[in-house]
Amino acid sequence: MIGYKEQIIDKFKSKQAVIGIVGLGYVGLPLMLRYSAVGYRVIGLDIDSAKVQKLNSGRSYIEHISSENIAVALKSGFEAADNFERVSECDALILCVPTPLNKYREPDMTYVVGTMEAIRPHLRAGQVVSLESTTYPGTTEEELLPRITQQGFDVGSDIFLVYSPEREDPGNKHFETRTIPKVVGGHTKDCLAVGVALYEQAIDHLVEVSSTKAAELTKLLENIHRAVNIGLVNEMKIVADRMNIDIFEVIDAAATKPFGFTAYYPGPGLGGHCIPIDPFYLTWKAREYGVHTRFIELAGEVNCAMPEYVLAKLMTGLNEHGKALKGSKVLVLGIAYKKNVDDMRESPSVEIMELIEQKGGLVSYSDPHVPVFPLMREHSFDLSSELIDEENLARYDAVVLATDHEKFDYDLIYKHSKLIIDTRGKFRDGGAHIIRA
Repeated sequence: MIGYKEQIIDKFKSKQAVIGIVGLGYVGLPLMLRYSAVGYRVIGLDIDSAKVQKLNSGRSYIEHISSENIAVALKSGFEAADNFERVSECDALILCVPTPLNKYREPDMTYVVGTMEAIRPHLRAGQVVSLESTTYPGTTEEELLPRITQQGFDVGSDIFLVYSPEREDPGNKHFETRTIPKVVGGHTKDCLAVGVALYEQAIDHLVEVSSTKAAELTKLLENIHRAVNIGLVNEMKIVADRMNIDIFEVIDAAATKPFGFTAYYPGPGLGGHCIPIDPFYLTWKAREYGVHTRFIELAGEVNCAMPEYVLAKLMTGLNEHGKALKGSKVLVLGIAYKKNVDDMRESPSVEIMELIEQKGGLVSYSDPHVPVFPLMREHSFDLSSELIDEENLARYDAVVLATDHEKFDYDLIYKHSKLIIDTRGKFRDGGAHIIRA
């Protein structure tokens, strides 16, 4: 008799499997498009009924994903739903839900646990469940495994459990879902075999690891590597500034070394759904093992202090122009967390806006990728993006370049701004009205 492992692997290879994507955001949507493009029927599940309605009408809500691509997927059989009873129709369930931090900088597993509770009553034998959300080592075993076994399933025989961290980089034109190597770890060897069969149909290169824990820690290491190096270069920025040295010139010079150096550039703080958050997932879990991750936490302290550093530079610049921040009109350029995208998650620009407002400044923003300030869990501004032109720039006492979008006219900004607080090194030639931050 053919077991569930052989049945599901054959389904993936013959593309008869139904792929369920749970969470239709910056990770889930590209994955949906990829599976749809290679010939699978895909069901997208999300608790946000507004997202579901938009997708089913062929509309995208993410800038770098076109509505045309959504329409093509719909014609290929894709459908979105907020009814989790549809779980039973799926052969694979790929969970792409948020894993934020709570106010104590501890992992908030609400979305992962809530998702598992939603799908658990509808699980059936012959399915694979894959978690892609970035999280601490042990999450798959501690949160997913018990909820599956409580339904009476034998994981590794009836249902297969894997962890495969997302590696999306919104706005990066050099990589796409297909071309980014994908790490896969299974709860058992058979789980890994099924996970490989699931992903090898859509991804060019897979990297197999020995366990779900190893896969979970791999993702954290990738992002902690960046967080620590950005923390280092942000601290170097402060040192260089005190010495009246252009840190961007120094980094560019150091980057000419063909070995042993990787260029990281400073900014107004860390943004995005990974780098500001993931290190704290490991520091929290490490305490369970009696380990204090001082190096990681120090980098976190440096990076979290950057918005305050930018504020101090703004206040200094205004003082030099005979103005206080209170009552001054300040335009923040770029509120997405990185250039050329509309992704607002954990954007340091928003924290800078709040700091300005708290000090009595009159804050506005301009961002060609974010026409209206969106609804966010922890931040609220009733603002729309301001037009960048000579007349409008002249209205502001200062502009803060927080996100260096390519769509900005930097010559115009340079010529017609009274004071520029440059956090991205775009105005390298300087000027009396330029302050590096």
